[in-house]
Amino acid sequence: MEYARADVGLTVLPCRGSITGRRARIARSILTAHLHVGACQTPEILGDIEAALACMEEFARRPGSQDVDLLLFPECFLQGYLVESEHLGRYALNLTAACFQKILNRLSPIRPTLVFGVIEQCGAAYFNTAVVVRHGVLEGFYRKTHLVPGERLFQAGDSYPTFKVNGVTCGINICYDTNFPEAARAVAEQGARVLLVPSQNMMKRQAARSWKCRHNAVRAERVRETGMWLVSADVTGARDASRIGYGPTSIMNPHADVVAQVPTMTVGMVVAGCGSSCFIEGRSNG
Repeated sequence: MEYARADVGLTVLPCRGSITGRRARIARSILTAHLHVGACQTPEILGDIEAALACMEEFARRPGSQDVDLLLFPECFLQGYLVESEHLGRYALNLTAACFQKILNRLSPIRPTLVFGVIEQCGAAYFNTAVVVRHGVLEGFYRKTHLVPGERLFQAGDSYPTFKVNGVTCGINICYDTNFPEAARAVAEQGARVLLVPSQNMMKRQAARSWKCRHNAVRAERVRETGMWLVSADVTGARDASRIGYGPTSIMNPHADVVAQVPTMTVGMVVAGCGSSCFIEGRSNG
């Protein structure tokens, strides 16, 4: 595996200009005065919790993660985004169950706070959920409030909890939520400065090509409306001959500039932080 590295200088707040599409591996910018956030673009992992955990551990071991306060992973990342009865019945997890506690114990050595997608079961209901895990402790969770037609097996959430890392208030929207201004606004109204967006855009190839450049356009609207930073994490690569994921995994500043983005079809990480780092490190996933 070979890694290419290139320095790209970006303006410290207010950030202007975009590096979208550049084959960068390292770029420098600033997110907030007190918070370093890393967004991870991963391969799609379906029905293999062990592999998903190992992937999170691998990202946490990367040199670029040493000063990161929070790592963000894609939607339904732990079990894989597959909204089918058999998959949900086999892999959904109750967040209070012993089996989920074992997962938390496994993640406890990881220093950064982790935000990652899970398929949650609560009673007879299934939720598309993002959990906030700090040193092996479940600090909170958000349930996706806006569901696409193909998510009829999920129940929608009804609240927008926020949490703090290093004194910075963060909130979560999951993928399709960002199409609705009220979802981001509900987070911003609680004083959040950073909106985290776990996503999973593994689509049929024609739709994937159509949406390839539209995801960031939608997210930019939410940023302009709220003035928050927006950090997204997605999957990339081909599932089969009919479906492909292009991402994007990117970071937008409060002016809706994309200050860093993992290249298309690349497994990698982009990080923004206080005066030191906004970088991508990855490998081709084509």
